[in-house]
Amino acid sequence: MADLEHLDEDWERALVVVAHPDDIEYGIAMAVAKWTAAGKQVTYLLATRGEAGIDGMDPSEAGPLREVEERESAAVVGVEVVEFLDHRDGVVEYGLPLRREVAAAIRRHRPDVVLTINHELTFGGEMLNMADHRHVGLATLDAARDAGNRWIFTDLLDEGLEPWNGVRWVGISATTSPTHGVDVTGFLDAGVASLECHRAYIDGLGRDFDARGMLEGFARGAGDQLGVEHALALQVIQV
Repeated sequence: MADLEHLDEDWERALVVVAHPDDIEYGIAMAVAKWTAAGKQVTYLLATRGEAGIDGMDPSEAGPLREVEERESAAVVGVEVVEFLDHRDGVVEYGLPLRREVAAAIRRHRPDVVLTINHELTFGGEMLNMADHRHVGLATLDAARDAGNRWIFTDLLDEGLEPWNGVRWVGISATTSPTHGVDVTGFLDAGVASLECHRAYIDGLGRDFDARGMLEGFARGAGDQLGVEHALALQVIQV
């Protein structure tokens, strides 16, 4: 596999859009910790509260609990604003309503860059990527462009949300085709602490879960490609 390029980090505001609580914490959170430590502003947008993610817990209990865990997890890496779109976990649909909601968030927060998760069928090989990830990732890519066109979702203008075409690129994590890397050396501990905030979800897995071992494995693999100790690999798509 080709070496990764160092990501351009000359920007100030980022929006991270994912499907569920804990999606960000499998790698992106390490980069977020680096960015907020450098004074950058990062905001989280989640399509669901992950209420269907714990087999032994009713969704009515799991959803509010996982929201709390996500907010705690975000705070660990310096993120103050965490928003939820209230889609039902497990059945998020790709389409105009979702594109509109993400475009509205982009207009509202006016990020320089947007990050999201793998929208491909698999994570590589035979490991199926779930529908929520695919639909949210693809909608985010489309919404990054929709946000800058005043003639798409014109009702957003009535809400005072002027077009924002300042998104430079969308970075996709857990992709099978990474192009760039973020040097996150020194931020592994923050990433692990952020992931471990999802205690109810981790306990609900019903098996041993080595957060540090998993994240370090991901980060070392990407680091080897970038020529550093630890890195986050991203596929970068220009908007």
